[in-house]
Amino acid sequence: MADSNITKKALAAALKELMEEKPFEKISIGDICDRCEMNRKSFYYHFRDKYDLVNWIYDIEFIAIVSRKEYPSLWDLLQDLCTYFYENRGFYRKALRMEGQNSFSEHFREYLYPTLYACLEGSIQEKEMLDFYITFFTDAYICAIERWLLKKEPESPKKLLKGMKNCMKSFGET
Repeated sequence: MADSNITKKALAAALKELMEEKPFEKISIGDICDRCEMNRKSFYYHFRDKYDLVNWIYDIEFIAIVSRKEYPSLWDLLQDLCTYFYENRGFYRKALRMEGQNSFSEHFREYLYPTLYACLEGSIQEKEMLDFYITFFTDAYICAIERWLLKKEPESPKKLLKGMKNCMKSFGET
């Protein structure tokens, strides 16, 4: 297991370095493997494709860490999430631009929807509208985070969250 994680982390580091140099769509599996001196077989043993690798990076760097924490509120979790994205904005600016099946944006949505559902379920009075509201807020958060990260000089995570929080107040979430 330790060797597996060493290999995955080497591939992740190689992808991150390459994403600093060129657009994601121009990076091949061969480029990633060459960068960390591995063969393609090693890559495909661990990941389906380069999108899967990007998603693994998020899972191991953020989700694995926050899943061990207790959050008193949605805002505390979102604070950690925005801080993480802000600190890694060079990588996630590119990751969030990827489109299609297995893209990071879709992977992020799959994480965010049930998280928001769990946090907001008790705050929404109209239970028949619950799915609509959670989908709406999921889309709104993803769009806001993408727009924020794509700015040349994004404001602090704290300022972004203040704006989000003000938007949510009318729905009973504080």
